[in-house]
Amino acid sequence: MFTEERLEQILDILNENGRVKVKELSELFKVSESMIRKDLKKLEVNGTIQRTYGGAILNRKFSEIVPIDNRIKVNTDTKELIAKKAFTLIADGDVVFLESSSINFFLSKLIANSNKRITLITNMSIIPSLFNDNTTVKLICLGGIYDKRSGGVLGSEVNRSISKYNFNKGFVGSSGVNLITNSVYSGTLEDGNVKELVISNSKEAYLLVEKEKFNLDSTYRFAALEEFSAIITDSDITDEIRYKLKKLSVKLI
Repeated sequence: MFTEERLEQILDILNENGRVKVKELSELFKVSESMIRKDLKKLEVNGTIQRTYGGAILNRKFSEIVPIDNRIKVNTDTKELIAKKAFTLIADGDVVFLESSSINFFLSKLIANSNKRITLITNMSIIPSLFNDNTTVKLICLGGIYDKRSGGVLGSEVNRSISKYNFNKGFVGSSGVNLITNSVYSGTLEDGNVKELVISNSKEAYLLVEKEKFNLDSTYRFAALEEFSAIITDSDITDEIRYKLKKLSVKLI
């Protein structure tokens, strides 16, 4: 086997399992452990992996915490597409929660410009003005400590408020999704606590993420993928992502 073929297979194993061990790879490919260490060093130089004691892990990036004012100006076409998919799931009579995320901002605009008769509950402080001319939505804004990075209110007060409601549908964003560890992340504990409550109090919970988020990790794990009724994302995600979601029995929209 050529070195390039072995490197490609090592990457396949890493993408499947998240980590590899030198000894196991040596036995699998029937080459010396020193040869495997050289292979891993090449992959590390390329920035693909991070070597560890006795093996290696995928070199996944950590997401940055970016204020929502900046996030709603990036990847707008993609976020609008995902928002449109989510919008079709909302029916008259629904009680809907939108937690503070850039995609939910675009979803709230679609709701505000529609005739859907719903109750909309949110901790997202930047959307109430969108509903100034809307006569069909009952808008409930929850109070708490305003966080300018998330664009919403966080903390114990908003958590207490959310715990008192039941939602037909809850729509949640994320700063990173790891399909290897089955983890959905938020950048902060406070934001993650809100997301956890929304999921637990929703009959149907939906994760709204761009495809880039599947390659990012973040600080706080607030959910496993199977806790969601479905993931709503780009239409052109890779076959690898589709395969992994199918293995986890996660519905994709």
